[in-house]
Amino acid sequence: MDTGMDTERTESEAESSGSERPESDRPESERPESETAKEPRAGRLPRAWRHPRLRWPKRIALALVLLLILPALGAGIALRVNYAGDPGPGTQTRNRDALWLGHAWIDGRKDDTDVQALAEQLRDTGIRDLYVHAGPLEHDGTLPKSAYPQADWLIGAVHRELPGVRVQAWLGDVLASEGPEGMRLEREETRAAVVGSTEQVLGAGFDGVHFDLEPLHSDDDDYLLLLDDLHAVTQDRGVPLSVAAHQIDPFPAANSIRGALSGHPKWWSQAYFGQVAGRVDQIALMSYDTAMPLESLYGGYVAQQTSLALEVTPESTDLLMGLPFFHEDDLSHHGNAETVEAAVRGTRLGLSRTDRDRERFGVALYVDFAAEESDWAAYREGWVS
Repeated sequence: MDTGMDTERTESEAESSGSERPESDRPESERPESETAKEPRAGRLPRAWRHPRLRWPKRIALALVLLLILPALGAGIALRVNYAGDPGPGTQTRNRDALWLGHAWIDGRKDDTDVQALAEQLRDTGIRDLYVHAGPLEHDGTLPKSAYPQADWLIGAVHRELPGVRVQAWLGDVLASEGPEGMRLEREETRAAVVGSTEQVLGAGFDGVHFDLEPLHSDDDDYLLLLDDLHAVTQDRGVPLSVAAHQIDPFPAANSIRGALSGHPKWWSQAYFGQVAGRVDQIALMSYDTAMPLESLYGGYVAQQTSLALEVTPESTDLLMGLPFFHEDDLSHHGNAETVEAAVRGTRLGLSRTDRDRERFGVALYVDFAAEESDWAAYREGWVS
């Protein structure tokens, strides 16, 4: 601590010298304004910081700012570096891609002309699966048959126009993991009802079932129990069980810190992602709504997520990386940053670095009713061509 002893002189010393005190030794109140405005000498804190009542609050504030800024700066640099370089050759479609379709396809708003236009859009792409919104599920896990009145028509039309493309029932609901309302997976009767709803839609002719339950916190064992029961049903029928998955914790403790600050944990641990992936036939990582402000940071983030997911997804499971086929601007999604181009490039970079020859791999396009032609063009040019 600087006590100021090097500049202090007593009045008696000044008088005994027989001369007037120099400007540097005068009290600050007697010194010219131009002198007091000078920068502090090297090694000394500004005077305001040395005031007994201001010193520690300001130091603490600076420490807190640095704690927030430095990790964010380091993470940003790492993501930008992760986006550098060129994707390896052959890191494009394996013809295992998917597309999320809205409820309009099975509630009577679409007709044969729409299916023909869809077939024209998808022809010569890598899309093999259509996730058609057939829910939502009730909070108790049941599903009214009135939710998908035109399912039989759509399934038949797609099979006719796009042979080999599977039509999966997209089911989901809000979980009561962050509030009083929603589905409660801890209830055995609720999980049993979800299994019953799965048998119901498969009986209606769907080629598989795709689940999106949110917000689903990492390490939820009840979800794993549900997946075990669901997989037994789908395996018995020879159809795929597919799920939409949360992003993976980008660095240790990130999820815990976010959860403590916001009450809304965003990520799954890498280990939990692997546990889920091992219980399904297809897992689609929702690699959008990242809050990234720049395209390069978003692309680097997708590259990192791709690598993390590849490391723990079994070879027997299809891993799909989500592409943002929608355009919004809010706190979680910046349309100018989360582009299809950046997502495709990030996906290819992650695939190149981690498992270039991975066969059971693709991308999933979210969502048909919000997509623009530029999104389709970017998908075709970056991933299909």
